[in-house]
Amino acid sequence: MTNKARHRMAELINEIRDHQFKYYVLDTPTVTDAEFDALLKELTELEAKYPELREPDSPTQNVGGGFATHFQQRDHIEKMMSLDNVFDTQELTAWFDRVEKEVSKPTYLCELKVDGLAINLTYENGHLVRGLTRGNGVTGEDVTLNVKTIRNLPHVLKGSKIPSLIEIRGEVFFPLAAFNELNESLEESGKSLFANPRNGAAGSLRQKDPRVTAQRPLSVVVHGVGAREGIDFDSQSNAYAVLAELGLPTSDRFKVCKTRAEVEKFIKFYEEHRHDVEHEIDGVVIKVDSISEQQQLGFTSRAPKWAIAFKYPPEEVTTKLLDIKVSIGRTGRVTPFAFMEPVKVAGSTVTNATLHNAEEIVRKGVLIGDVVVIRKAGDVIPEVLGPVIERRTGKERAFVMPTHCPECGSVLRAISDGDVDIRCPNTQSCPAQLRERIYYIGSRAALDIDVLGYEAAVALLEAKIITDESDLFDLTAQKLSGSDFFMKKDGTAGANTSKLLAALDEARTRPLWRTLVALSIRHVGPTAAQALATNFASIEKIATATADELADIDGLGSTIAQSIVEWFEIDWHREIIRKWSAAGVTVVQQETAQLPQTLAGLTFVVTGGLESFTRDGISETIAAHGGKAASSVSKKTDYVLVGTDPGSKLAKAQEIGVPVIDEARFKQLLSGNA
Repeated sequence: MTNKARHRMAELINEIRDHQFKYYVLDTPTVTDAEFDALLKELTELEAKYPELREPDSPTQNVGGGFATHFQQRDHIEKMMSLDNVFDTQELTAWFDRVEKEVSKPTYLCELKVDGLAINLTYENGHLVRGLTRGNGVTGEDVTLNVKTIRNLPHVLKGSKIPSLIEIRGEVFFPLAAFNELNESLEESGKSLFANPRNGAAGSLRQKDPRVTAQRPLSVVVHGVGAREGIDFDSQSNAYAVLAELGLPTSDRFKVCKTRAEVEKFIKFYEEHRHDVEHEIDGVVIKVDSISEQQQLGFTSRAPKWAIAFKYPPEEVTTKLLDIKVSIGRTGRVTPFAFMEPVKVAGSTVTNATLHNAEEIVRKGVLIGDVVVIRKAGDVIPEVLGPVIERRTGKERAFVMPTHCPECGSVLRAISDGDVDIRCPNTQSCPAQLRERIYYIGSRAALDIDVLGYEAAVALLEAKIITDESDLFDLTAQKLSGSDFFMKKDGTAGANTSKLLAALDEARTRPLWRTLVALSIRHVGPTAAQALATNFASIEKIATATADELADIDGLGSTIAQSIVEWFEIDWHREIIRKWSAAGVTVVQQETAQLPQTLAGLTFVVTGGLESFTRDGISETIAAHGGKAASSVSKKTDYVLVGTDPGSKLAKAQEIGVPVIDEARFKQLLSGNA
């Protein structure tokens, strides 16, 4: 039995180290966190049963990630520990019991476990002198220059009580909104995508050229202290208060709890609201709040006994890839997607997941028939991260990109040189593109037309009630009677008919920028559309503008400008504008003179959630009162309006000295009572 255990432990150590290398060095994990945790747990249990077989350098005795890269290796002043994990309330109760056996009636501190890259920041006499990754807990990689590009991280501490030395432990992360924008831009430019925000943060921080890192909107949150001189704390919560006073980016999402029930309530709340946070989390960290009690409890070789991570159910799972098919988007882009055995992930059962493009399939090494790792976070479309190569049988086969559109038969091709995507050039009449464009017009991102969902779009086109989007605002009850979707069984008009017609009437009055979004001009989303509406005030002026005139607009640039020019050069595109205009759709910026122009000449950037305004609503309010809503902070920005959970734009404003205001102050400006 001992020999069998020794053999299994050797297998587990090799497998765990291999996965650690892929995770920490290559940033391309091939197993889920849950599967890795299960391997580590099995090894821990075997070592507990056969302590004489435990190796001194076992993964259970060291913090993962100790692999050399091209960055210089440096020692931490004080060892940087990892955390032990629990996965259910029974395991959490056992941890509580162990703590409370040593400490009577401890107070706990609960905080979110940010899914990012652990970092150790050393300040000497208030100046940031070094940034190290965790590495093996004793030695990490020197990423000081890259860390200094993170905008919300101060290079110099503030306040009157600056410690002579302090090691700050934290987590570098990619805000979700910024990560999605980065992947979209990488995808449009034909570059490789990051699998998830954690990999994006790690890949961005490990760039050889700090200038590349500086272009990535990384953030950091601090959650611990290592070696220190000239400063001390009596509790974890007190430490966070002091760190905040020093100007360090602490989180306000923590809670001091006096009972186990309060801890469990915190865990449950964020399990239900984990996707309401601006960054990814994979659990909650529970710490004994008192520093003296922490010292009393002590450490194992790799983790503090006074802290534990409660891990949420995984959002990455494995399943069988049955086939790879393609879909055609509203701009003709051909997107491969995985068709898989049904699997439950992030609370829902999925069978399809995106693969982005043919180059990504090759880069990820995915074959039809593979067992693959898929990820789904919140409402984000599931994505295939990569294959589990160890589980291949030899029957897998490579995917071959189709040469013709599966919907209309057109020859697929790249639209421009260097474009990694191939597209269906039959933009006017390809059934797939038509369906997607009609559906998009009805979405909240565009004209927000009730009833005009995917099923309605299919019904309108299949019944030949409309030929393309130009016919949409000419619909009548008589025309809609040609589709069962809009009729009752007795042949009279159904509820969908009256609802759609009423919604179309309302959509006619939407602001100009929403009309522009609804046209599906490549690269023109809400931000670009608002800039166009503000600067040109009518579709006619946009259509006659030169590429240089368009590119000069803040927030556009040459790529978007050229796309706009090319769109308006097509006859049937101009026919859409003509028919929509004749039907009363907004094609000219609505007159705002009736509203007090209290924000005239002012440029605002908004970050975080607001109580009284939606994201689109605040932009419309600013424009209606004569102001301008910009997407990025610059010296031309007059105010940065900050709501709850602001992103990196707040740090940028503070860095360059742009005034920061809250919602109450904005309302004063809006009312003219500034």
